[in-house]
Formats: sequence, structure tokens, C-alpha cells
Amino acid sequence: MERKVAWNERSQEDLAAMEQLAEEYRQFISENKTERECTQAAIALAEAAGYKPLSRAIAEELPLQPGDKVWAQAKGKALILVHVGRAPMAQGLNILGAHIDSPRLDIKQNPLYEAQGLALLDTHYYGGIKNYQWVALPLALHGVVAKTDGTVVDVVIGENEADPVFCVTDLLPHLGRAQLAKTGDKVVEGEDLDLLVGSFPAQAQAAEGEGEGAEGDKPEAPKDPVKTRFLQLLEEKYGIGEEDFLSAELEVVPAGPARELGLDRSMIIGYGQDDRVCAFTSLKAQLALAASPVVPDTTAVCVLVDKEEIGSVGATGMTSRFFENTMAEIMELAGESGMLLLRRGLEASRMLSSDVSAGFDPAYASVFEAKNSAYLGRGLVFNKYTGARGKSGSNDASAEYVARVRRVMDDAGVFFQTAELGKVDAGGGGTIAYIPAEYGMDVIDSGVAVLSMHAPWEVTSKIDVYEAYRGYEAFLRHM
Repeated sequence: MERKVAWNERSQEDLAAMEQLAEEYRQFISENKTERECTQAAIALAEAAGYKPLSRAIAEELPLQPGDKVWAQAKGKALILVHVGRAPMAQGLNILGAHIDSPRLDIKQNPLYEAQGLALLDTHYYGGIKNYQWVALPLALHGVVAKTDGTVVDVVIGENEADPVFCVTDLLPHLGRAQLAKTGDKVVEGEDLDLLVGSFPAQAQAAEGEGEGAEGDKPEAPKDPVKTRFLQLLEEKYGIGEEDFLSAELEVVPAGPARELGLDRSMIIGYGQDDRVCAFTSLKAQLALAASPVVPDTTAVCVLVDKEEIGSVGATGMTSRFFENTMAEIMELAGESGMLLLRRGLEASRMLSSDVSAGFDPAYASVFEAKNSAYLGRGLVFNKYTGARGKSGSNDASAEYVARVRRVMDDAGVFFQTAELGKVDAGGGGTIAYIPAEYGMDVIDSGVAVLSMHAPWEVTSKIDVYEAYRGYEAFLRHM
């Protein structure tokens, strides 16, 4: 039952293809660190592959035929790609689903303050993080600021080598005895994750420009000079003021690109691999169909959603009606009108709910059950079930469906493994799988093994990224 190490089985040609894919992936996660950025990048790739906006087809009442390719997005944070197949959609779809949000720090709506000569932004963490991992790191700001005049300003600070970065400060060990006596979840409190953004007071800048004049000519010092200067810089660069924070979505993420890890360059370390490693490989598999002149037998769907890290809620999460409404529109344009055909199609569908798995880490072996763990280098991971405390909150794929998936992977020569999320009583977790399963469709969790999951920098194996891509493409073509 022990799965083979994929590195030992791949040809030089395969390894060259793996390196090319891994570099594309490394660039993708380096350049796209928010759900908005991932959505925009994915749309650009899709349109280059021949996808058209569904909104245009709806507006012009254009019928969809086998081979047509359309995309739809929700609020700029979720995306669906559909490649229409030859068979009626009421007979079922092949669906890849992943999420593009990641744990991070979000800037609050009223965040800016000055304390003892330092300007800081107050944050609220998003998703499951260990607070102490986010201190004393170079951090970047990504997001948008929507102004009342209707303009939306894109903000990225900290990624260019010439950019400044930000940080959350930590306490020196010399004074940290009481801090270190706390439990891990209290070492750094959530309200203490404030972002240091400046220390240069506006008064000093004004005095330098004005020179030595009469006493009455000197500019009056602002109440909060460092905060004032920070706001001046925001106004100069982005044309935004303090009140614009009320309608901003600014995310604090680790600064800098993903890197190759290990002297052998076999791994990738980078931010947001949960779950952009599955989103990227799913996207690439979907777009690979467009490169083939053969129209797929079954309609292929790639769903990239937001908010998984906080329960898949809201208008851009999997629990929204975005997926269902989009498929209803597409089936209508394909001549398969009506709620009954939609329900039949969703129930007859098959899905890989793609999300990362916890890779076995020898440094923390006590929380893993070795026979049923995911290992770096052994390929795509399937989780028949996830959940916690007796599989609570889990989708549990049927034995028949698991067998069908195994056959597809074996026929395509994809290296894969099966796993659970740690020992039975050690913890647990879930994915979006249980949500589409409510339609009655077959769903199984799949993904890539990750070390340091939910940390600011996560680790994956290049060969696992490659096997995930190959597995997802095989699923879309042959399931």
C-alpha cells in the first residue's frame, strides 16, 4: 500500500515539463497574492486561451455550442470557467473546484493611529493563523480602495525591490519572560497585530523645505505628525484620504516572491499555496482542454471561489448561488432550459474538490498517523473524507466513486496517494466539498501535500504540483 516516490519514476522529459510548470506556478503565486489578483490573472489566461465572457453571451443571447468556452466572475473575487462538451449538460459535468483566498491580515475600516512617534494600521486577521508567525516579517499591502466618486484604486506596496515594506513588531527576549510563559495562542494577541507604517513626522519635512524664517512664519505642527505624513504620502501616490479606508479592502501579506527551496531546488516556498497550488493546477488543466482541437465529451468546469478560509460564506464563497446561477445561465444558452434539467445535471456531476493536504513532517510526527498521511514527492493526494471529531463537517466520498477516480488516475499514469488530516483525535479540518455534494453529485477531496500550512511561507514539492496538474487534466478528459 505504500505509494511510490514520483521523482524516481519520471523521465527526463517529464522532469523538464515539471520544471516549466513549477516556474509558471512560482511566478503566479508571487504576482497574485489576493483573491482579486488571482481572478484577474486567471481571466487574462482564459481569454488568451479563447474564453469569452458569459455576460456578453447573455446580453446578445448567443447560443452556446459544443466547444464554446465562457467565463463568469463574482465581485472580482470568484471565477467559473466552462468548456462546453458534446454530451448534454443534464447528463452531468466534470468539475474542478478550488479556493483562491488565503490566511492573512486585513486592514480595519478605521485603522490609522499614531503612538509615541510611530504610525500604525490596525488589523483583523483572516482565517486560521498562528499570530506569532506574523511578527518581525517584511510585509506588503495589496488591495483596492473604492472612492465615493466611483473610482477604484489598486494598491500594491512592498513587492517591487524599490518599494518600502511594513512589519508587525515583536518583543525582545530580554523583556519577554512573561510573554514566553503564555500559551502559543496568547503569545501575540490578535489586537496586537498592528502594522508599523511610518515614523517620519510631517513637521520635520515642512521645516526642512521652508528653511529658517521668522518665528511666526514656521508652519504649525500637526497634532499627529507621523500619521499626517503617512496620509500625505497616500494622497500623493494614490489620491486617497483617511476616510477612504472606510470603503477599502487592503490585505497584509508576506512581501517578496516565492522561491525554490532546497539545494536540489525540488520544492517551492511561498505565501498562499493553500490553496493557490490547487487553483493554479486546476486552471492549467482546464485551459489545457482549449489547446486541443478535440471537443471534450463532458462539459468541463473550473470553479475558483473565495472565503473558504472563513466558512465559504458570502456572495463569493461556495455557499453562494454564484455556481448554481452561472450553470443555469449556461444551460439556458445551450438549449437545456429549466430548473429540472439543471438539478439533474448537478446531481449527475462529478467533482474534485481541490484543497491542500497536511504533508507528513518528521519534526511533528506525533500528530500524524504514518500509514494514512500525505508525503511530499508521492503525487496528488486524495482524501476520501476530512472533518474532525468523528468526521464532523466532512464530505465522505462513496467507495464506487473512489474506484472510478482511481481507474482514471491509473489509466493516465498519474502518481497519487491517499491521506487523512493527522491522527483521529489530533484535530481536523474541512474544504468546500460538502457544499456541492448537497446537490447529490459525487465529490472527493484532492490536492497537494503542504508543509507549514497556514504559515506565512508554505512548502510544496514541484513533482506534486506536476502530478496534480496531470491528474486534474485526466479527470476533465476521462471521468
